[in-house]
Amino acid sequence: MLKILRCASYHFRSAGWSHITASLSTTSKYQSAATERRYIPRRAVLYVPGNDERKLQKIPSLAADCIVLDCEDGVALSMKEAARSKIRRVLHTQEIDFSGKDCSVRFNSVESGLCEGDMLEVLSAQHLPATVHLPKVDSPEHLTWFADRLKTTLATRTLEEKLRLVIFAESAESLLQLPEICRRGAELSQDSPFLLDAIVFGSDDFCADIGATRTNEARELLFARQYVVTVAKAFKLQAVDIVYIDYKDLEGLRKQSEEGAGMGFTGKQVIHPGQVPVVQTAFSPPPQKVEWAAALVEAFEQHQQEGKGAFTFRGHMIDMPLLLQARNILQLAAVTKK
Repeated sequence: MLKILRCASYHFRSAGWSHITASLSTTSKYQSAATERRYIPRRAVLYVPGNDERKLQKIPSLAADCIVLDCEDGVALSMKEAARSKIRRVLHTQEIDFSGKDCSVRFNSVESGLCEGDMLEVLSAQHLPATVHLPKVDSPEHLTWFADRLKTTLATRTLEEKLRLVIFAESAESLLQLPEICRRGAELSQDSPFLLDAIVFGSDDFCADIGATRTNEARELLFARQYVVTVAKAFKLQAVDIVYIDYKDLEGLRKQSEEGAGMGFTGKQVIHPGQVPVVQTAFSPPPQKVEWAAALVEAFEQHQQEGKGAFTFRGHMIDMPLLLQARNILQLAAVTKK
């Protein structure tokens, strides 16, 4: 395992892999104390309604990588203010232990008219979440609006590290605009309090928007899923896959999770704690894959030290995409050991 972690450390240092070592602007007041982007695993992304005290208190026992305190879809309109207030209290007092989890908050969308209120309330807490989620991002202008409001909201604060931003693609319009949305997000990340980190595909809203019938097999979403993960990876972002709607069908969940991992998704949304172990196993590299990756990277480093170029490894010619895959596996193994 020590060798694996050394190889993973090399991965973080390597200047050639800008999607892992993306430096923050040295002139920004929001610059992270770290000089490289810290990888935050989000294999299972679990939503907890911000107004539900009982579910909030269960958070320490939840094994999901990413816990999302929800102001949006999981909260009735009449309970929006209660959700904001409870989430602020949880953050401010640190009464709930988020150790080993990405502490996140999902605001309401820009178009809802509720987003600014969410930001003002939640981000007035003494302690901020590591990650914020912005749903229903349909245009670059939504991100521009969000960046402006976030700067204003945090104007008097000095951040040790930028907030990670996770955006949601949930409509036909958002898919058409997704490359421009990501390009704008990358630009804004240079001098904003956030760093664009991931895209979530919101399948239920997308199906409603295009008039598709949602099924467990998700054949109606094949193109959209492949497109979202392709755009995400083009911008070096994590890609979080769709919800499996039948939460009791763990075998169907396993198949769809493995399918998503095979497509290139880095994680999956879950709606029930019982789904978490299945999902996180599917999005974790198996031991034999980790051993292969560690051995390949070690062989590459040895050949580099000897001044050799192309080489074969276990009967296969090694190229840069394969080396990148190996390093990505080691990176994930290093940060997801639970």
